[in-house]
Amino acid sequence: MRALQLERLDGPEGLKLVELPEPEVGDQVLIDVVAAGLSFPDLLLSRGQYQMKPALPFVPGVEVAGVVRSAPAGAAVKVGQRVMAFTMLGGWADVVAAAPSLTFPIPEGWSFEAAAGTVMNYHTAHFALHRRGRLETGETVLVHGAAGGVGTASLQVARGAGARVLAVVSSEEKAEVARSAGADQAFLSTQDWVAQVKEATQGRGVDVVVDPVGGDMFDLSLKCLAPEGRLLVVGFAGGRIPEVKVNRLLLKNVDVVGVAWGGFLVQEPGISAEIARELAVLAEKGFVEPVVGRVFPLEQAAQGLRELEARKATGKVVLRLREA
Repeated sequence: MRALQLERLDGPEGLKLVELPEPEVGDQVLIDVVAAGLSFPDLLLSRGQYQMKPALPFVPGVEVAGVVRSAPAGAAVKVGQRVMAFTMLGGWADVVAAAPSLTFPIPEGWSFEAAAGTVMNYHTAHFALHRRGRLETGETVLVHGAAGGVGTASLQVARGAGARVLAVVSSEEKAEVARSAGADQAFLSTQDWVAQVKEATQGRGVDVVVDPVGGDMFDLSLKCLAPEGRLLVVGFAGGRIPEVKVNRLLLKNVDVVGVAWGGFLVQEPGISAEIARELAVLAEKGFVEPVVGRVFPLEQAAQGLRELEARKATGKVVLRLREA
């Protein structure tokens, strides 16, 4: 099978298209991959900067969409079914094996490209907002990086929970993407968005901040929290891992909350099925509708990663491996 393998920790330049044996199935679901997602963790992995450091060479890619070739007895998906899956690694290949517990049917009417960017982003957003953020109906949520994959997913999941949703993005083009994905208001990071958020909330601030950016955005977000607000640390796309003076948490009665959906699966594997059921309901109601950005062929994955690195991407960047 074709696979895109990382041979050197040189970022996108370390990728090479190779021929590899198909994966062994065991008790997993074997999927003929139609589309695969590109994510910021893939970019970090390509430079050896992610917390997980697999031995070289390896095939990146943590989420796919395709058609089931085989499935173990008792799996919730069947041969020939259109599915989406979280794969840990190995997704940038013609064929992948995925855990049955992390393989889900694609909702009716969705494209493979939309499904390829769903599992990690939407499960992360749901886990962040509900399990870690304790979001309540009627609260106000602020989302950073709101035009990206995790950002648009967070906007939609928050709207599905009955929250008011504000977005921070880096350009007017991205602001339009965020509004289309469900943001009630969008602010530019190049302007005084802290003052704009305060004005939009009549000085109270927001109840929840979803922050996949880190750096200065994290620092400024502390100023935007309402009493008993929660700042959800999802990632550090901005590069700098921030620090916080805990007296600021004490004085304002606010929380800084870590969010690591992938790591939590080890502690509570059943949570993936629970989240999947709730997301399926939101999809049926029209709240969850993945935003697909640029689509590249497999051999151009490096270009897709460069767009992520340059902060040019909107929605979910996807690889197309074959025609359905």
